[in-house]
Formats: sequence, C-alpha cells, structure tokens
Amino acid sequence: MNANQFNARYPIGTPVFAYPGCRPEDDANGERLVTRTRSKAEVLGGHTDVVWVDGHGACIALTHIDVRPAEEAAS
Repeated sequence: MNANQFNARYPIGTPVFAYPGCRPEDDANGERLVTRTRSKAEVLGGHTDVVWVDGHGACIALTHIDVRPAEEAAS
C-alpha cells in the first residue's frame, strides 16, 4: 500500500502495530509498538512510504505498519 492509498483509508490517529526494526516474521525478537498514527503517510526520499506514530521519534515504513483490528483498538 502506498502513502496515498493509506491516507485514503486511514485517518491520523488510526490504531496500529508498528515494527521499528524488523517485522515479526523476520525476527521474532523484534520490537512491536502498540500505538496510533500521528501524521499522514508520505513519501520519504522519493521512494519509501512512511508514517509517524505516537511513542516513536522516527518515521516507520508502511511495510512495517499493521492496522489494528477495530474491536481490539476500542479496548
């Protein structure tokens, strides 16, 4: 999903799981943040789609973002 598609589907504040380093399928010990988006997604450097999330100081590639299920996000 690219930045435009992400922004069309998900507003700022969308609950997500964010993986700042490796995705869990690549490294079972990788960090997982339970958080929300704090910006619109954008293209960084002309080729990487990213978004900023609460609780993390750097942007995270959309390939390392999973939108949380609505029922889980409400709890």
